[in-house]
Amino acid sequence: MAQRPTLVYDADCAFCTRSAQVARRWVDRQGRYDVRPWQELDLAALGLTAEQCDEAAQFVRVDGAIRSGHEAIAAALMHGAPGWRPLGHVLLAPGVRALAARTYAWVAEHRHQLPGGTAQCARPEPGDDRTAGDAPRAPGLRQRPGPI
Repeated sequence: MAQRPTLVYDADCAFCTRSAQVARRWVDRQGRYDVRPWQELDLAALGLTAEQCDEAAQFVRVDGAIRSGHEAIAAALMHGAPGWRPLGHVLLAPGVRALAARTYAWVAEHRHQLPGGTAQCARPEPGDDRTAGDAPRAPGLRQRPGPI
């Protein structure tokens, strides 16, 4: 269980890292929650797996409740500075929720093609035999298990 709410992102992805920096600087200006890469965390202690964190952003509340994907982004917004909180609620509103989920899934699937994205963000194509050791990693970050 987290001591503070924590937004968990993928530091192997430049797009995700840049998005986390924006969250830290603009959404959570007062340090209301931690913004941390999953590669630096004890995932088991948070109730997460590397696969979950590789698939989508995660938001772990103090009570241990976990939100994933667009719901994680909504939770981060709702825990952030007051001006961002309504947007978090909008992302979960009926009619918007499904669109937010599809948009998040599209962004996650195409993150390597977005500004700030890199080949590290890409999901392997069928038959792609790349492994986690094929590309350089930031110092101190754990390698991903298996193909990226």
